[in-house]
Amino acid sequence: MPSPLTTHVLDTSTGRPAVGVALTLSRRGPDGVVELARAVTNADGRAPELLAGRPLEAGVYRLHFATGAYFASAGRACFYPEVAIDFEVTAPHEHHHVPLLLSPFGYSTYRGS
Repeated sequence: MPSPLTTHVLDTSTGRPAVGVALTLSRRGPDGVVELARAVTNADGRAPELLAGRPLEAGVYRLHFATGAYFASAGRACFYPEVAIDFEVTAPHEHHHVPLLLSPFGYSTYRGS
C-alpha cells in the first residue's frame, strides 16, 4: 500500500530536487505531539515511504524539514534553518501531498495532488 501522505522538496534556487533533506512527521493528539515517521529525501527530492502501510487519520499534522543542514552540506548559507508545515487532514481517505519549494532565503508550500 503506498503512503497516503507524500512530500517533495524542490530547491528552487537550483531548479533541482533537494536531495538528502531530513524530515519528521508528527501528529497532534490528545496527549500531545507524537512523532510518526522520519525520512530523508531521495534523488528525486521525495520521501515516498513516509507512512507506507499505515492509514492516515483525521487530525493536525506537522512536517518538519531540516533545511539548514541541507544547505550547510552544500556549503550554502540560508535564512531558515528549519521549516515546519502544519496542516489539517479532514478527509483521511484522500491522498495528501505536501510539497516544499525551497530556496536559501524563502520557501513556499501548497496542497498538491
